[in-house]
Amino acid sequence: MNPKRIVITGGPGTGKTSVIKALETMGFYSFHEIIRTMTSAAKKQGNSEEFITNPLTFVSDPYLFNQKLLRGRVDQFHSASTLKDPVVFYDRGIPDVLAYMDYFKQEFDEEFTSACSKNLYDQVLLLPPWQAIYKSDNERLESFEQAIEIHSHLDSTYKSFGYTPKIIPEGTVEERTAYILSSVNTKDD
Repeated sequence: MNPKRIVITGGPGTGKTSVIKALETMGFYSFHEIIRTMTSAAKKQGNSEEFITNPLTFVSDPYLFNQKLLRGRVDQFHSASTLKDPVVFYDRGIPDVLAYMDYFKQEFDEEFTSACSKNLYDQVLLLPPWQAIYKSDNERLESFEQAIEIHSHLDSTYKSFGYTPKIIPEGTVEERTAYILSSVNTKDD
């Protein structure tokens, strides 16, 4: 059985993790963001005093780093087929890799675009930048202004693969979760 695959994406600090945790509390299966773990590992390998906004600063091969990220997200996509859940959520999807590479002005080849074209999600939910809740941390290194730019790259990247991202409005976690669940049950995506 293939579940309905729903991506929850957005720039850094938009509340994705809080929403995902709320959905999990309600019994929904969610695939977690893997870049935070990779960023922590990259930071430990380099000089954290020099680490500004790009985790690729500390890796010897940025292309390989992105390739591992891409493959991790593709693995998550395929892992959903082994689940019995009718709906699964992803904290970021495969096209996020390309959006960030584009934001950081990194080239990518057909392996990256093909992964996006061959592994299609059923719906994309986009959380917009929201300054009132934005906070930096050890893995979220971007400024709010950079988060706005990343949002734009995410939106245009998903659209370039034929998606129509549905914007999740600001609100409490409960309000946003309710909106998401009502969006998942509609056919007008």
